[in-house]
Amino acid sequence: MGRPLAAVTREPLDLAALVGSVSVSPGHGAVTSFLGVVRNQHLDRRVTHIEYEAYEPLAVRGLERIIEEAQDCWPEAALGIWHRVGRLAVGEASVAIAAASPHRADAFAACRYAIERVKQIVPIWKHEFFEGGEAWIEGARADPSDEAARRAALDPA
Repeated sequence: MGRPLAAVTREPLDLAALVGSVSVSPGHGAVTSFLGVVRNQHLDRRVTHIEYEAYEPLAVRGLERIIEEAQDCWPEAALGIWHRVGRLAVGEASVAIAAASPHRADAFAACRYAIERVKQIVPIWKHEFFEGGEAWIEGARADPSDEAARRAALDPA
C-alpha cells in the first residue's frame, strides 16, 4: 500500500515521497509543490523554534476534506498534504503539499487552494518560541462548511 495523501506526522517531511504519491497518472503533465518551513523571524522577534500540536484524527480528517474539495474543483488533479507536529527548528518543513494534473494551471491552483484551506480549517496549533518569550499563534478559525471561507481560499488576495 502506498503512502497516504493526507497525513499528520512527527517525522521529517519528505517532499519527494509526497510528489511520488500524487504523480501516479501518466496523464499528469504538471506537478507543483509547496513546502512551508519554520522561519527565523516573526513580528520583529527572533524565532528559536516552533512546536505544533494537533488532535491528529481530526487534523487528518481536515486534510482529507481539503483533498476532497480540491477534487470537486479540479477533477483531474491529485493532491497530497502532509503536516508535521512536534518540535521544529528554524528551516525545518512544517507542511508539504503536492498537486499533479494534466495541466499546470490546475496543479498550481490546487496547491494554492490547499495551503489556504489548511490555514483556515485544520486544527493544528502553533506554539512559537522566540528570544525572550513564547506565544501561541492563532490557528484554524473557519468552520469547514463556511462557503465564504472556501470561496476566499479559491481566490486569495
